[in-house]
Amino acid sequence: MIKILVSDPLSEKGLKILNQVKRFKVDVKTGMKPEELKGIIKDYDALIVRSATKVTKDVIEAAKNLKVIGRAGVGLDNVDLEAATQKGIIVMNTPAGNTISTAEHTMSMILALSRNIPQAAASLKSGEWKRSKFMGAEIYNKSLGIVGLGRIGSEVAKRALSFGMKILAYDPFLSMEVAKNLGVEIVELKKLFEKSDYITVHTPLTDETKHMISDKQFKMMKDGVKIINCARGGIVDEAALVKAVKDGKVSGAAIDVFEKEPLAPDSELLKLDNLITTPHLGASTEEAQENVAIEVVQVVRDALLGKGIRNAANYPCLEPEVSTILEPYINLAERLGLFSSRLIKGRLSGLNITYSGDIIKHDLTPLTLALVKGMLTPILQETVNYINAVSLAKERGIKINESKSSREEEFVTLIQLEITTDQETRKISGTLSSNKQPRIVKVDKYYVELAPLGEMIFIQNRDKPGIIGNLGTLLGKHNINIAAMTFGRDKPGGTSISVLNIDSPVSQDVLDKIKKLENILNVTIIKL
Repeated sequence: MIKILVSDPLSEKGLKILNQVKRFKVDVKTGMKPEELKGIIKDYDALIVRSATKVTKDVIEAAKNLKVIGRAGVGLDNVDLEAATQKGIIVMNTPAGNTISTAEHTMSMILALSRNIPQAAASLKSGEWKRSKFMGAEIYNKSLGIVGLGRIGSEVAKRALSFGMKILAYDPFLSMEVAKNLGVEIVELKKLFEKSDYITVHTPLTDETKHMISDKQFKMMKDGVKIINCARGGIVDEAALVKAVKDGKVSGAAIDVFEKEPLAPDSELLKLDNLITTPHLGASTEEAQENVAIEVVQVVRDALLGKGIRNAANYPCLEPEVSTILEPYINLAERLGLFSSRLIKGRLSGLNITYSGDIIKHDLTPLTLALVKGMLTPILQETVNYINAVSLAKERGIKINESKSSREEEFVTLIQLEITTDQETRKISGTLSSNKQPRIVKVDKYYVELAPLGEMIFIQNRDKPGIIGNLGTLLGKHNINIAAMTFGRDKPGGTSISVLNIDSPVSQDVLDKIKKLENILNVTIIKL
């Protein structure tokens, strides 16, 4: 008997699918405290959650038989993915289930914001009849800036186009060809901020997107711009938004997600008449809830019955007999993708992947999936996984070419990646160390020995004496420890690269100081 625990509310249609399998015993126990879950999880083969249950490292360590965790929804913030991976537990989510629901909520917010609908309704219910107080604005012929043109952003674009809006979009992983087919204009972020009448964000929350819209960005925008956020709390700096609304720079905002949830009753966001707030309702439709419930039980069911793995956030599909051989290379491929995505400039258009050495006798599809997943993860986060990575890349117009080479290389086994963007072409190669740890061994023409882990400072510089001493002194003054260093150069006295693995983050102030050091040409902070 296969035991499944459902610890958050799930639709009856979803539960019915599980209960139809005679080999399954399904227990629904919602509202448990962490200690309660920890106490019973040892008895179960699968766990299905929504957002309320926190699947912590302690819970995972207590799970003796757990094989699968299914998350009915996109975000995996409530699941310790690393702990699950270390224990060999497959974690699956439902990245597409709430796409339409969130896109429709975004359009609802745009319309409500434009016509002052919540304010007018509240006024009328209070006994007033003040038509002139709620003069609205048409969205026809207005410019809508969409930050992030993934599945939800694309659906918003389609709906906004039907209202006659002009779409400006920023998405570094979307090709011009796909954008043209959607009927949108791809622009840089600065231009989007400067030219848009409305701005809506549809990106994950990452180190790069946290407070992506703050004081500096508001200053770039048109007077009277309107802001919409139905994606993730924290992308819009709430304090900066309140200030911009009070100053009149922003004529209105509609916010569904917040930096801290639930939103505090005394929040400044609730005190502004021209700011519409809803309690994280993007996915709150009957259809969306049913869709994610059905999808998650189907992927959990199939995984438990050995019928294939879909939507796996931490598990590429491997035959058991090749798993031990390829798993270190899968880790290498994903790290190579992650590192490369942080290094490139411009809009990604093509990936040429060449495998050489002992691994070419195996099916290398899992490696390619892992590499592409690594490339897309910084912008797509939990919506990309080992199963859908290549299809998502193709949706964005990124051309992927995989080849095997029997030519003798400098390393026993090598993964070579050639990346094409609208600004540059870069070549990055990786292999495994003697203890099967991933290593970057070549960046463009420079040979290096780099562990793609943690936080790194990637520097291009002139090959002159004193570079390392100046860097070490500067970082030491700011209590930043150097864990490892690697160097590569084209010729003595020419250009070179220096890559430092560091133990603590680099602030903007320190970054600016590094850039001002003598003979430094370019500096990039890479976080993996």
